[in-house]
Order: sequence, then C-alpha cells, then structure tokens
Amino acid sequence: MDPLRVAENERKYVIHSWMAQKDFKPFIVTGGEGAVIWDENGKKYLDFSSQLFNVNAGHQHPKVIAAIHEQIEKLCYIGPGPSNETRAELCRILAEITPGDLTKTFLSSGGGTANENAIKIAKSFTGKQKIISRWRSYHGATYGAISVTGDPRRLPNEPGIPGIVRIWDPFCYRCFFDKKYPDCNLFCADQIREVIEVEGPKTIAAIIVEPITGSNCRIIPPNGYMQRLRQICDEYKILLITDEVMTGFGRTGKMFACEHWDVVPDIMTLAKGINNATLPLGATVVRKEIGDFLEDHIFYGGLTQFGNPTSCAAAIAAIKVYQEEGLVENSRVLGLKLMKELEKMKQKHPSIGDVRGLGLFAAIEFVKNRKTREPIVPWTVENYEKKNPLMNSVLNQMKADGVTGYSRWNVLFIAPPLCITEEQLMEGLSKIDKAIDIVDEAISK
Repeated sequence: MDPLRVAENERKYVIHSWMAQKDFKPFIVTGGEGAVIWDENGKKYLDFSSQLFNVNAGHQHPKVIAAIHEQIEKLCYIGPGPSNETRAELCRILAEITPGDLTKTFLSSGGGTANENAIKIAKSFTGKQKIISRWRSYHGATYGAISVTGDPRRLPNEPGIPGIVRIWDPFCYRCFFDKKYPDCNLFCADQIREVIEVEGPKTIAAIIVEPITGSNCRIIPPNGYMQRLRQICDEYKILLITDEVMTGFGRTGKMFACEHWDVVPDIMTLAKGINNATLPLGATVVRKEIGDFLEDHIFYGGLTQFGNPTSCAAAIAAIKVYQEEGLVENSRVLGLKLMKELEKMKQKHPSIGDVRGLGLFAAIEFVKNRKTREPIVPWTVENYEKKNPLMNSVLNQMKADGVTGYSRWNVLFIAPPLCITEEQLMEGLSKIDKAIDIVDEAISK
C-alpha cells in the first residue's frame, strides 16, 4: 500500500494510545531483522528500545516465526475448556525456569491482564482486600492494573478499585527521605512496615513491585532492598507480587530480575518478551502453596484467548532461543559494556545527572544542574501530558541518525534487543552521544 494511504488510514480510523489524536505523527515501519528496523523508504534504524522493551530476541527471529507457522498449520485456536499441547508445555517450561517453587500459571493476553489476575488471586488466597504498590510504577491499562499504577496515567481512570495504598520507591539518586545509601540502612524498605501498621496488617493482601522500575525512571533498588521487602512480606504474611513484564526473559542479564537478589516472589507476572512480542500473551505464575489452594477453591477469572495455542507456541520457541543462543548472557556481558560507556558519557556531558542499568535495561537521566539535580523536565502530570520539546529534539536527532529510542520526562531509556552485537551497540551509543549535545547546549544558556 502507498505510504501516504497508510498514514491517512492511521490518522482517520485508528485511536492511538496515550495521546490526543491530533498529536499522532505516522512513522511507517515496513520490516525488521535482529536489532534493526526499516521504514517505507528503506532507511534502517537501530531499535534502541526493543519497541516497548519487548522484542528481546530481535525482530523476525526465524525460529519463532517457524513455530508460529507450524502451529497455525496444526491448530490456530482452541477454547479454554479443551486441553492443549502448547499451553500445557509452556506452563511446564515456566515452572522449570522461574525461581523457587513457582509452579502453576494462569495465561492471559498481556501484562495488564497478568497483573489484573495476580490481584484477584492474591485477594482470594489471603482473604484480604488491600494492595500496596509504589508511586513510580506502571502495571497496565486495565481497570485493576491502572488502579495499582502510581504514575499519572492512573488519574483519568480514578476512582479505581478500592483498597490501593502507595509507598515511595527505592530511588537512591532522588531519595524521597533525603538519606544516603548505605548509611540509610534501607530506610525506604523499613518505612513500608509503618505503612502496613497504620493500614492494618490483617487488611493487606499483597505488595506489588517492578523489581526494576520500567517506564518511570528505571529505578534499580539498592542491594538489600528486595531481600528486606521479602522479609517484611513474610513477617506480616503478605504476598509479594513481582511484575516482571518488562524485566523478564533476560532483559537484565538474568532470566528474571528478582534473581539478582535471590528473591522468590509469591506471584510473578510476565508478558512482553515471553514470546518475543509476536502475539498477545501474559502469564501469572504462582507458588505451590497458592496453586494447592486453587485445587479446592474456584478461581473467578478467565478470558476467550486463555492459552491461545499459537501465542504459546511462539513463547516456547522464544524461550528456547533465549537459552540456546545465549541471549541472557549476551545481555549481561553487553550490559556491563553499556554501563561503562554511559559512565563515560556522564563525564563528558554536563546535562547527564545519572546513568543506571542492569543488563540491557538502562537509562540516562538529564538535569539542569548536577549539584542541585534539578531535572530538565519535572516529574509532573502536566509534563507527562505536554511532552517536552527538548527531549523530543534528542529523540528526533537520534532518529535522523538512524537510532529509534524512548523517553519519558527527563529520562532516556536504552534497551535494545538482546541479540544486538557489540558493534551495533557502540554505533547506537555514538549516535546518542551526539544527540545529547542538544541538551548540553540548552542548559548552558
């Protein structure tokens, strides 16, 4: 189809997410391979956000495509009632690769629905109604998932489901308690006890966290935080839900981010990279005790696309690719090199206040002044809705130079496909380095 016709149809008939429709600017992508995509003119771009942090194995991976083709020839769809080979095998594999005694899985259509069902299961299992989440968080756009979300996208959807309580994040660069790690002795974790006590321990079903915050500043908890959180949950008999929708399947240099701290959650939610983003699929994985509970108690949840066989076949193939092609290890190794290069950029550019990351899941935070740490874009509702022209200029320069990226507020995220080569990584970083000159110039005026 003619590119102008595609753009016209997009503008005329499609409702695009998270924006006023007049702000949509068509960028037509016609193909991709590995860490590269290309537009209708054949111009190639390094994909430095893996689209939405989900194309972990790279675009158009032949083994995943082959698995989809094979399953389509066999059986495209079957309802939730009949047993299905690919659904059963995927859930067996998830029990095998997830940590500890996470053993049973409910399959859904994406990250939001995975978290939605985690909330349902937690309330059913504990008989309690409140959920604790963090302020700088995003857990999905469905009603329950957006209710436990902390970022401004929740506001137009309020009031959400009742019983949501929020806590501050383990954000060492911008500590909300004005303390310094490690002298703080993880005060940000211990203050959760105070919240639990005033809310009533017998009313709280679960705490849900992204082990590493995704689109809300890429916050990496200090060592000991996740372990302390696990301890607090055990102490009060509260379930710990880890939202690994972004961080799962090798993104951080481990198969799952919680493994960096040897923490086993009670419920783990998965999506995005589960099948290399080829088809809609989410997973809610529970520990044996919860699985045993569900043997005798009805789980009041379901969906038409439960365990879609084609989506599951893609997931089985993608997980094999992550394991057999060493993509988790590649994420770990290149992640170390990525952070080394970002530290160099920080020394070079006065506009960079902080760099942080694990594996191929990193971020650059821009400031007006390093000493005061004043962000170039304050973390406010207004600045989310308006988008910042300076950050847009950085993204536009990157794109002009053949690198696509993703940013929110004053943070530029770096998360290329795990199959990226060192040469491609360095090429993309050099283009980003050039684009950051725009911010340096702006803060110097």
